[in-house]
Amino acid sequence: MIADAGRIKAYLQALRQSIVPGAVVLDIGTGTGIMAMLACQCGAARVYAVDPSDLVDVGRELSALNGYADRIHFIQALSTDIALPEPVEVIVSDLRGSIPLFQRHIPTIVDARRRFLAPGGRQIPRADTLWAAVVESPEQYQKLTAGWQEDVFGLDFRPGRALIAHEIYAASSSPLTLLAAPSCWAKLDYAAIKNPDVQGTITCEVERRGTGHGLLLWFDTMLAPGVAFSNAPGEDHVYGRNLFIWPESVDLAPGDQVTVNLAADLVGDDYTWRWDTRILDQGQPGRLKANFHQSTFYAALASPANLRPRAPAHVPVLSQDGRIDQFVLNLMDGNNSLGDIARRVAAAFPARFAGENEALARVGELSLKYGRPLDNKYLKDA
Repeated sequence: MIADAGRIKAYLQALRQSIVPGAVVLDIGTGTGIMAMLACQCGAARVYAVDPSDLVDVGRELSALNGYADRIHFIQALSTDIALPEPVEVIVSDLRGSIPLFQRHIPTIVDARRRFLAPGGRQIPRADTLWAAVVESPEQYQKLTAGWQEDVFGLDFRPGRALIAHEIYAASSSPLTLLAAPSCWAKLDYAAIKNPDVQGTITCEVERRGTGHGLLLWFDTMLAPGVAFSNAPGEDHVYGRNLFIWPESVDLAPGDQVTVNLAADLVGDDYTWRWDTRILDQGQPGRLKANFHQSTFYAALASPANLRPRAPAHVPVLSQDGRIDQFVLNLMDGNNSLGDIARRVAAAFPARFAGENEALARVGELSLKYGRPLDNKYLKDA
């Protein structure tokens, strides 16, 4: 991410344009703190640099080395779990994956805008535009589908092809060709967006003869007025692009009409994607070349043994691991040290733990996951 000079230069330009001297800035997903330090270069008086990972310790070291330790407040937490002592004039973030619909990117931005951004404040990025194009990518398509054939060392592996056709793949660096002009299928305005779910329909006309293997997706970002970059084909950025393959390759000719309904719904901490494709020969309604219905939901392997425990009528009973976790969490009441808890766990479950040290490893994991850091004054419930 740091080595992507084009990305860093664009963010620096946006920061220079957005920060007035003395401004307070929130950097979400700070990582090594590079955006926070650049914000200080641009005149920020204070930066709240937030990231749940241990990289914040690297950020602290780098900020001290570069003379910004007194202006950057590193917070190891999710931004949705913290409270700040003051509003901020600028929020900067880069929480995307290959496309902006990535994990809980949008809910995080919506929460930060609502709780932290001062009236008239600025967000970086301002907006993202999502693009899709019909693509011919024979080398990658062959690699993805070659193993799922009728004769694989004398075995029939064709059913597996139905699964891999519902996955999303990082587009490889192998040669690819766009068979139609790119189409915009969604725009994300971060000053107004509320719903993380996105849906859009594209209709395009094939411009060159070839074999269609699916859709290529990418984004353009507008960081600030006049400051933008893209991870479109031919652009060299760290993000990469996504390939949504079709179950079967389709011979396409100029004039063929391709209509795709693309939908992304946030379920838990990640997105479920759906792409329905309809291809008409020369655009004639009665001459259907292909009609595909695909979703990452169908790629999720869910056996009855895993589905039954999730059913509304299921009456669960704790396993031994569940009883251990319950025992440990009940002792995390602010009165017992981890060592005390480990000793009691080892005594209560002697068949499970060889000794206190083994129990301490389990207790430590639960403390890290559920314990409240006593030294983090920014947590909402601190």
